[in-house]
Amino acid sequence: MKSSLVAISAAVVVATLVTGLKDRAALQERFGLAAGAKPAPELMMMGRIKPTDAPAANPEFNVQTVADRIEAITSSPPSGPVTAEPTAAAPQPEAPQPVAPQTAAQPAPVTPPIVTEPPAPQQVAAPPPAVDESALRYFASRGDKVRLQAEISRLQALYPNWVPPADPLAVPQNGDKQLEAMWRLYSDSRYAELRKAIADRQATDAGWQPPADLLDRLDVAEARARLVNASDLKQYTTVVDIAAATPSLLTCSEVDVLWRVAEAFIQTERTQRGQDAYTYILKNCTNPAERQATVEKASTLLGYQPMQALLALERPATNGSKEFDAIRDNLARRFMAEGNEDPNLAIAPDYVARVEKLSGTEGLASDALLLGWYQLRRNNDADAEKWFRAARAKEESAAASQGLALALIARKAPQEAEDVMFRWRADSDDATSTYLATTANLMALQPPADLAEDVLHRIAAEVIARKYVPTAQQFGWYARSLNQFQTAARWFETALAWKPDDEPSAYGLVITREQLGDRKGVRDIQQAWAGRSARITNLEDTSSLMLNAVTPPEKGALAPQQPPPQPSTQQQRPAAAEPSQVERRPEVQPGAEAAVRPPRPVMQTVTVERGPRQMRGCSTTVDAGQLSPADALSRGWCLMDINRPMEAIAAFEAALRSPVRKDREDAAYGQSLAYLRAGLSSNAAVAATKAPQNRQRAAELQVAILADRALSAFDAGRYRETLIYLDQRAQLQQERIDLMVLRGYSYLNLKMYGDASRIFEAAAATGSRDAARGLADLRNVTHPDVND
Repeated sequence: MKSSLVAISAAVVVATLVTGLKDRAALQERFGLAAGAKPAPELMMMGRIKPTDAPAANPEFNVQTVADRIEAITSSPPSGPVTAEPTAAAPQPEAPQPVAPQTAAQPAPVTPPIVTEPPAPQQVAAPPPAVDESALRYFASRGDKVRLQAEISRLQALYPNWVPPADPLAVPQNGDKQLEAMWRLYSDSRYAELRKAIADRQATDAGWQPPADLLDRLDVAEARARLVNASDLKQYTTVVDIAAATPSLLTCSEVDVLWRVAEAFIQTERTQRGQDAYTYILKNCTNPAERQATVEKASTLLGYQPMQALLALERPATNGSKEFDAIRDNLARRFMAEGNEDPNLAIAPDYVARVEKLSGTEGLASDALLLGWYQLRRNNDADAEKWFRAARAKEESAAASQGLALALIARKAPQEAEDVMFRWRADSDDATSTYLATTANLMALQPPADLAEDVLHRIAAEVIARKYVPTAQQFGWYARSLNQFQTAARWFETALAWKPDDEPSAYGLVITREQLGDRKGVRDIQQAWAGRSARITNLEDTSSLMLNAVTPPEKGALAPQQPPPQPSTQQQRPAAAEPSQVERRPEVQPGAEAAVRPPRPVMQTVTVERGPRQMRGCSTTVDAGQLSPADALSRGWCLMDINRPMEAIAAFEAALRSPVRKDREDAAYGQSLAYLRAGLSSNAAVAATKAPQNRQRAAELQVAILADRALSAFDAGRYRETLIYLDQRAQLQQERIDLMVLRGYSYLNLKMYGDASRIFEAAAATGSRDAARGLADLRNVTHPDVND
């Protein structure tokens, strides 16, 4: 049975190879090798094998006989060592060199290479070549059936008129034991020893020359070893260079090399060339396992769209299915994950349906999570909530809870969102941001939510521990709704201690002090905000807001619209929207440790501002969702002018519904600025993608977002991350003096005193007081005795 299989395989491989050699025109068309085409300077796709007719059938060559002989050799090894070996190779004619050398690990039939030089013009009347059959006889004597068949295919490709001997074991021997030993070294992949053996023999026998076939094989084998080593070391440029210099490696018999070259192209930012390499394999190579592995490898390096072009080369399977059906589930999951990263990427419905089916049949929480995030990123909140609940039912996790909380915020159910996220609030930075966002939305509900005392206390504890301004501010409004004005004033003061430029907190504090009769406190706040907030400076009569005399909101005034579901969403409730009747609830007060915050080392970043605008009567609170898009846009800019960014966010969100493209662009731009002013750089980045922006606006927003992230990272004590954001911003715009000082303090906290000194000195030379203070702080750290 084994011998029969060998015979059949040999016949099929030889026939396939010879047939492929005829179609050189197709190869030229595939790789751009039309007559007169100029080769490109880097790795090129082109054929090397000369067009010839298939050799005539050899009536004397009996594959079955050869297989039987080899079977006898492998089953009954000879008692003595093999000493016979054919003579050294005769001089080779000017025919193409071997297409692909065979190794012990991956012998395979030879297919047309994809990288080499164009063939030399074919000689019209060349004499019959002298074929070196020494390797043929050697592999036969060793019982290596696979290598024997590969060698026959190779010689037929090189010499179309060559007829294999009926019995390779009968090839004349010359008893050259040294050459026999050299072939053995090659077979064992001991290339360095083989080089030494050749050099030693040439040193002792000046007239001896190694067979050209052996040298060619050795060169290619060493090139393969260098290429694999460079690939393992991620030296991708070297991989491409070696492949370009050794085109015979780039054939279907060396699929592993093709994979490595494709990866090298992609890692050196030549993605199209890498895709071309994968395409070559799928168009020319036939091994099913290698074709499937090619798609799997490509899916880890190529994006969704290039992968669709590769999958189009799929072939029907023998049972009527498709050859990549076995990996299609994993491909669908990978594509869905890519879609979760890019909300603008439209994944084919077939892949979405496949993952939905997998979620039902296999019951994996990970599949439900993929679907949940995919739908959430596309604002399909109801579907997202369904899949996140399914994921939590299968396996409760931080990711599933976070996704569900965001979907609940979008559905205006922050109380359930807070309960879902509380357990996972410290799992990661994203989980913490999501939990804090739920608390801000929960405290901003109108009418106020009926919260249990333990829920209020746990929210307060987290807000104080995280110094989270939006929820602290909302606690102030919440306490006011319960007529707890002393508590409200303390919460507003706490929020201002954490963020002195938080205008809504300052406004809440000034009207609360007015109601408490603290005239001096009112004047102090008005002086501090003079020129920055018209509603604080021109404080209206608040007598109607005194204790137990809260008037109902004006007609049509509703709670602010909830912003889009993002990890750090926040809300604001204006004083004009207080309910008329409220239930008394226990007071929740901030802890003493939250009352004072040390000053920042540098000034707060200045975000991109719009030009001055006339006020349009936006001092009162209205539901932006009930306005027309044009009116909402106008109101958004008006709210920005009076420094009420959280209300402006809702107005710009309503303006995004405009059918006019210019209005949508302005709304997305304005919402990004509003989020930046509120200190929510992540939300600002998301808002900027809601409508296309011109290059100037995009650059302005990116600069502002990076500056805000640098400040946030510094406040959180992540100084290395601060430097990364500052470096990214410096590539887009020259660094401001206040950000230079921030960089200096980052170096100081990282104990990089030399860098800190250099930055502080440069900034101090411009007259910056903050930089001079930084130099003093640096001296206090490095020379404490001198300063004492």
